[in-house]
Amino acid sequence: MYTICPARPQHLFALPTIELAAARLLVEHAPESVLTETTTAAEFELAMVEGHLWVALAGDVPVGFAHIELLEAGRAHLREIDVLPEHGRRGIGARLVEAVCDWAQDAGFEAVTLTTFREVPFNMPFYAKMGFAEIAEEESSDTLRAILADEAERGLDPTKRVAMWRRFAVIRKEILRHQGS
Repeated sequence: MYTICPARPQHLFALPTIELAAARLLVEHAPESVLTETTTAAEFELAMVEGHLWVALAGDVPVGFAHIELLEAGRAHLREIDVLPEHGRRGIGARLVEAVCDWAQDAGFEAVTLTTFREVPFNMPFYAKMGFAEIAEEESSDTLRAILADEAERGLDPTKRVAMWRRFAVIRKEILRHQGS
């Protein structure tokens, strides 16, 4: 049994361990320097205080988290989502994504954005199943371009990265269209 909730101070200690363990799943896709990066304690604490950090708990032990940033008007950016590999493939990642999207939609955001790997099965294909779509170049923002450029500078192959979004107005229209069928 897992629960998803806003992060609290007692959860923060476990997040770098989760981050590093989940990164090992990307060994063949990202340079070692990226795989050993962790979010600073100050960044996690600020995200928690701002209400931009959720954790997945097994009992009262953190086993996953989702961290968003507000980088541009109308959009919440999913900076990172990680689940301990031994707790993977149990729907925790999907529940964390839904928690973020529910929060963003309730807060009046038009979309949640993210960047991810194109070809890693638990990346782009996972997000596509969750209602995310690739952002066309003409719809991309300077902010997302800057994120992708920063990733390239850190050694991530830009041809293997993609920016995606889940737009809430589009989802509402699809739901209404299907209900009318």
